[in-house]
Amino acid sequence: MYSICIKELNRFFSNLTGYIAIVLFLLVCSIYLFLLPGSSILDNNYASLAEFFSMAPWVLMFLIPALTMHTLADEFKSGTFELLKTKPLTAWQIILGKYVAILLVMIFVIVPTILYVLTIKTLATQVGIDSGGLVGSYVGLFLLAAVFAAVSLCCSGFTSNAVVAFLISSFVCLLLYYGFNAMSKLPLFTGGTDYYIQMFGIDFHYRSVSRGVIDTRDVIYFATVIYFFLLVTVKKISKK
Repeated sequence: MYSICIKELNRFFSNLTGYIAIVLFLLVCSIYLFLLPGSSILDNNYASLAEFFSMAPWVLMFLIPALTMHTLADEFKSGTFELLKTKPLTAWQIILGKYVAILLVMIFVIVPTILYVLTIKTLATQVGIDSGGLVGSYVGLFLLAAVFAAVSLCCSGFTSNAVVAFLISSFVCLLLYYGFNAMSKLPLFTGGTDYYIQMFGIDFHYRSVSRGVIDTRDVIYFATVIYFFLLVTVKKISKK
């Protein structure tokens, strides 16, 4: 598993892929937070990164599939997956190695955003940032990225076409993140049913963790979704 992880990290950072991902994420977030009217934190007169944490999932929803689309699809297309299967590695070790590499890349993407925290603290004249809510928001963002990574890796395992893998995984991430929330707003679901439908979506649990209280139910939800998609991926590649 360790060798697979190192191989994937080298693939991400031996070319411009990993670096472009970090720069793009920071660039898009910076433009949204500091330049665009209506979302600029400079106009809010309040030390908060709420705008960042509400917008970041939408960027990661496309960034993570773009990073992950080649992970298994190119292995199938080039025929190297058959060579990989001859190694003394189980299907779980192969998938976990690739998955951990993606998570490490996500850490490299998210950690530089601490610059936003330092900027807000510098600009704040009286009350600083709510530390509890900030930690919870970062934990929620990482868990959300972990789910998107598992979904994208799974979709990459169903096709040898990287573009198709990107489109499918982006759609599934969108559906899991906002689909249930949108469905709950239908007039059909009233009288409390809408609340339970929202609970199936990532957005519900992401907002819950972002309040600064790490609820066991939210952690179990994220862990279950991640395990489900990794299990599907393992079952899929085991048949090849």
